[in-house]
Amino acid sequence: MLALEGIKILDLSNYVPGALCTMILADFGAEVIKVEPAKAFPMGDMGYSPGGKDKEREAAYFALNRNKKCIGLNLRSDEGRRIFHRMAKEADVVIEGYRPGVVERLGVDYKTVSGINPRIVYCSLSGYGQDGPYRLFSGHDINYISLAGVLGLIGPKEGPPSIPLNIIADFAGVSLYGAVGILLALMARGKSDKGQYIDHTYMEGAIHLITWFTHRFFMDGTVMKRGESWAMGTYPHYGVYQTRDGKYLSIGCLEPHFWDNLCKAIGKEEFMPAKWTMDMTFQAPDEKLNAIRSSLEQVFLTKNRDEWFDLLSPQDIPVGKVYDIGEVFSDPQVIHRKMVIELEHPKLGKVKQVGILPKLSETPGQVRRFAPVHGEHTDEILSALGLSADEIGKLRKEGTVG
Repeated sequence: MLALEGIKILDLSNYVPGALCTMILADFGAEVIKVEPAKAFPMGDMGYSPGGKDKEREAAYFALNRNKKCIGLNLRSDEGRRIFHRMAKEADVVIEGYRPGVVERLGVDYKTVSGINPRIVYCSLSGYGQDGPYRLFSGHDINYISLAGVLGLIGPKEGPPSIPLNIIADFAGVSLYGAVGILLALMARGKSDKGQYIDHTYMEGAIHLITWFTHRFFMDGTVMKRGESWAMGTYPHYGVYQTRDGKYLSIGCLEPHFWDNLCKAIGKEEFMPAKWTMDMTFQAPDEKLNAIRSSLEQVFLTKNRDEWFDLLSPQDIPVGKVYDIGEVFSDPQVIHRKMVIELEHPKLGKVKQVGILPKLSETPGQVRRFAPVHGEHTDEILSALGLSADEIGKLRKEGTVG
């Protein structure tokens, strides 16, 4: 048994943050149907199902759409909307990622759908929300984390902020919070038998992620600034050091006993005991701490990255090798924890993908199907709604389905 068996989700989210959200739910048994435009997109790496020459190969490796089905459907047509409404009548969840107002114009909004199916859980993912002065503003991860105060905290004190990958607002702020919101609403429906609307935003997800860094501001007005916290890599005990081979090693000796272990291991006992406390979250390091960091920088240049890791990790020192993606999936712990899985594709042979999370002991997730190509399940889905082959052929000829 899978945890979400019997849950049917109509996915209108289109882009990759929505795809990760529904991938999590699909991995645990939800039937996720991607409702995409009738006309195929050549490439599928932005979240849409591929429709180009190499579509089967693209789909096989695109883990974000695994365990899903795909129907091509023109929601701008009357017949396309009627088909969607029939699908929604049997669905548990609708998720969409359009700009506010678009689903209303298409006639697939929460008010319309909940009128058809009062038990529907309807989740909208948007940059800034369905109301407020920014509701119609365009944006991407970099804009959302800017307004959330996240970007301003990342990087060295001098110079501009450092732009992270789009994992903060896009994938943590929306994908994960979106999945949590849908699961909470499904649990609530189990008690009330009523669905509800989820208005979730990229910006608010990013703000919520920095909750721990906000308490001092609300308490006494203290504003954390870039480069003035041990969590930002400016202190000697928590940061990244270059090694002899030009690679990098991360050190995370927050607790004094970890710092003592490090100092002993590298022959720098004169830096014991630790000269900081957890209260220094909002302070820049002083000259003494900067001098300690400079000293450690020279020490770490005397050995290669992997040599340092092999030396320090057995001595109860929080240390990590800074990998590129090519190194991650050959790491023994990553392999042991099944964070890379190998699947047998009927045409391509063995295909690797990122593993499944979270890991449940009794109802673990599983990959049951590869990601679909564009419109792969159109006929199957329409047939289940009672349409004949002739009717489906007519809809395809008219451009209603694809």
